[in-house]
Amino acid sequence: MCRACPAGLVAVSSTAWFTLLVVAVGIERLVELVVARRNLAWARRHGAVEFSFGHYPSMVALHVLLLGGCLVEVWLADPPFVPWLGWPMLALVLAAQGLRWWCIGTLGKQWNTRIVIVPGMLLNSGGPYRYLRHPNYVAVVVEGFALPLVHTAWVTAVLFTLGNAVLLAVRISAENRALETVAPSVPETRAWHD
Repeated sequence: MCRACPAGLVAVSSTAWFTLLVVAVGIERLVELVVARRNLAWARRHGAVEFSFGHYPSMVALHVLLLGGCLVEVWLADPPFVPWLGWPMLALVLAAQGLRWWCIGTLGKQWNTRIVIVPGMLLNSGGPYRYLRHPNYVAVVVEGFALPLVHTAWVTAVLFTLGNAVLLAVRISAENRALETVAPSVPETRAWHD
């Protein structure tokens, strides 16, 4: 992973830096799950109704496979770090994290990784929800192709993107049905739980 440099310095390989990036994203995901669990407990205390749990384990598995796939592909195939691709993809990964946490911050206790509706609560139309119906999913899509491509892991980027497209079709449809059924119909508002 490392090689000796002049003056006794150690240069860290791009594979090592990429591994640290993937671990950091994994830690960020764990923090999300802690926030989601706390928010789920709050929502249940306020009479929350959960919708379409059936696809959730598949979604979690796909995201775990994204992180694992990034590492396995880079460690085994040893693709090069290509600066003209890697640096812009890193910028997109960071932008996706920023958008995700903007969503979480905007929704506060109403944000969750599950489809959870608290009856009687208004939908949130602030922050990124002023511009997009499902901004968190934009972050997921961008991160899903950009993270592997930071270190030229094409196979992982393509496989995750295809799997994610199928799951998001199910997820967004279920979420929209839940919002139509339970949430008050306010034309200017946006979804608050993705």
